[in-house]
Amino acid sequence: MDYRDYYATLGIKRDASPAEVKRAFRKLARQHHPDLKPGDKAAEAKFKEINEANEVLSDPEKRSKYDMLGANWEQLSQAGAGRPGRSGGRGSAGGDPFGPGGPFAGYGQGAAGGNVRYEFRSAGDAGGFSDFFRTFFGAAAGAETSPASGGRGSRPVGGASFEDILAGLNVDGGGHGQPAGRARSAAGQVTSEADVEIGLEEAFHGTSRLLEVDGKRLEVAVPRGVETGSRIRLRGKGADGGDLDLVTRVRPHPTFGRKGADLTRDLPLTLREALLGAEVPVQTLKGKVLLKIPASTQNGRTFRLTGQGMPRLKPKDGVKPTGDLLVTVRVILPTNLSDEARTAGVAFLELIDQPDPRATTS
Repeated sequence: MDYRDYYATLGIKRDASPAEVKRAFRKLARQHHPDLKPGDKAAEAKFKEINEANEVLSDPEKRSKYDMLGANWEQLSQAGAGRPGRSGGRGSAGGDPFGPGGPFAGYGQGAAGGNVRYEFRSAGDAGGFSDFFRTFFGAAAGAETSPASGGRGSRPVGGASFEDILAGLNVDGGGHGQPAGRARSAAGQVTSEADVEIGLEEAFHGTSRLLEVDGKRLEVAVPRGVETGSRIRLRGKGADGGDLDLVTRVRPHPTFGRKGADLTRDLPLTLREALLGAEVPVQTLKGKVLLKIPASTQNGRTFRLTGQGMPRLKPKDGVKPTGDLLVTVRVILPTNLSDEARTAGVAFLELIDQPDPRATTS
């Protein structure tokens, strides 16, 4: 069995407090998140190890079991007939501490809670968690592992999503988010839920996901315009013939902000562009457009690009089907002026009749 030292993985002491566990996990998750290193298999593997360690050490019950097992690991590995040390293969059943009557009898047996999981097309091996984690926490975790973050990394359904933890959204002190599960309607019909995390570009263009429900694969379309918290109900596609609700979560974007159907972004300008005017290329989610900057444009001025925002999930009569893009200019002043440039600047500024902008302020 592949035994992993979760404390070493997070770089913390064995008596670390829950807050210290959480801080260590956040720091390492930011460093090794696959979204920051696309295609880096080492980063993907490291991120899985970090998440696995956090899944155990942030849960008091799991951590207690892990501490008990870790303290006796060498002794237990020798007790199993033919069972090698920490990373060896499986031995015979004789003397197995995990068999009937053993101190860990029953661990890792029984069905995992829940029978709905989702996966991304680009997902690799869904068994990214170690044999140790599967054996001792598969049943206790009450969830199945399923890929997340665009197929890079994995998390248990019902555990905290990676972006939730990094962004500090909807996560309680124990490091757990809202679980995916079931709800029963007044008519007795079971409704299953599954979280679907997508990027802003996917929310703009629309995308699809592969779900696994009761052992059957189902491809579902995520429509354009969804927001964080949008619910997509699939009639009769859930567990036991009930409905399936997809709850979307849109990851924050490094360039664009979002306010409903409108998008926002900053646009850096040179002093020359702001002072004399120019046509400046602006990247939108549709592509590049040219924005005409008038002469004497002030820092912080906002331009509205009509129809360059997000599509509306459910357009209403009299409302534009697409939002706008609000572009706020940020004038970047030149630095490290030469003596010649400074002299020319002084001469230029003496020619300008600019009133005191503070004269009207208190």
